[in-house]
Amino acid sequence: MYKRISSLVLAVVLLLSMSGMASAAANSVPAAGVIPGQYIVVFNDTVANPRDAANDMAREHGLGLTHVYEYAVKGYAATIPAARLNAVKSDSRVLFVSEDREVSIGAQTLPTGVDRIDAEQTATHTNKGTGVNVAVIDTGIDLTHPDLSANIVGGKNCSTGKSYSDGNGHGSHVAGTIAAVNNTEGVVGIAPEAKLWAVRVLDNRGSGSWSSVICGIDFVTSKAPANGGPITVANMSLGGTGSDDGNCGLTNNDALHQAICRSVAAGVTYVVAAGNETDNAANHVPAAYDEVITVSALSDSDGKSGGTGGAPTCRTGELDDYFATFSNFGADVDIAAPGVCILSTWKGGGYNTISGTSMASPHVAGVAALYIATHAGATPAQVKDALIAAQESGPIPGDPDTYKEGIVNAGGF
Repeated sequence: MYKRISSLVLAVVLLLSMSGMASAAANSVPAAGVIPGQYIVVFNDTVANPRDAANDMAREHGLGLTHVYEYAVKGYAATIPAARLNAVKSDSRVLFVSEDREVSIGAQTLPTGVDRIDAEQTATHTNKGTGVNVAVIDTGIDLTHPDLSANIVGGKNCSTGKSYSDGNGHGSHVAGTIAAVNNTEGVVGIAPEAKLWAVRVLDNRGSGSWSSVICGIDFVTSKAPANGGPITVANMSLGGTGSDDGNCGLTNNDALHQAICRSVAAGVTYVVAAGNETDNAANHVPAAYDEVITVSALSDSDGKSGGTGGAPTCRTGELDDYFATFSNFGADVDIAAPGVCILSTWKGGGYNTISGTSMASPHVAGVAALYIATHAGATPAQVKDALIAAQESGPIPGDPDTYKEGIVNAGGF
């Protein structure tokens, strides 16, 4: 589930369990969520070697480099002394400079969410997402979990520590919904033979920054089809407040938006959580971006349609087959998926039941993997259109807006 954060908070909102975890110019007061003295510098495309340029500027201006970006965007993240900020901005190689901001997170059992979207393995539904590579941009993944380890093929640590293993649990939960193996124990994922990439952009508390998230997107883009890599789907169950400028971040200097746009152009389908503020998703990014698939949360208690399953047991105030009370909504939402009382894998080889749009998003990422498994070479736009065309039609009872998204359905893939 999506942790509440204030303005532009890209303190990586883990969109984590609502029921489980709690989760500027000099001489002015920083906006909420801004990390003082920390910036993301985006180069012009004419810069041939971002790493050399970043190191050159660091030496010239006394900067503390934290990340260098070469694929999703050309640029770097650094601590910049206030006295040098204007000089950095006026450098001919620099397109724009963004303030860095905080971000944060929200015998075998067939989870109700997998059952509800018809993703269970049957005689007529045998697609396992075999060989499709999915990046989980999150807190990492438990690398030794018996339901996950066989499907993990690599990763990247853009956060604290030296490993992309999960010290929080959120990333492992997301990964299990996507691709927990079908091994007669634990749980089974939607695409149990998909390959997982653990992209750790949040620390053990579920906290991070836009600069760490862009580091993860840069890694994913380096392994995108356009760059000869295998990653075709990325899940981002995180976010903060912001908006879509309709120009891939070039109008409002949004480095995160530009990074996602370029990663999508390189062939990666991004699936993101709508957020858990009971608010219009247009006020939150990356949910507001048109280039991604934005997912709201459905409350489902029995894995069946019809609304006859009774209230979910792990969370009060919810109804079966009803729009989740916490979910963001609006025209930027593309599709809905189960997000209440979702059972999945957890850190330390365990399992956990939690709620949030963080839990809804990986259902759709898993179905995207199923589609790509039988439609190799499909573009992100084609994947998005196919999932929307195959959805269980809305409206979902309780949806507070006039845009009536349906529920993702895997039965036809």
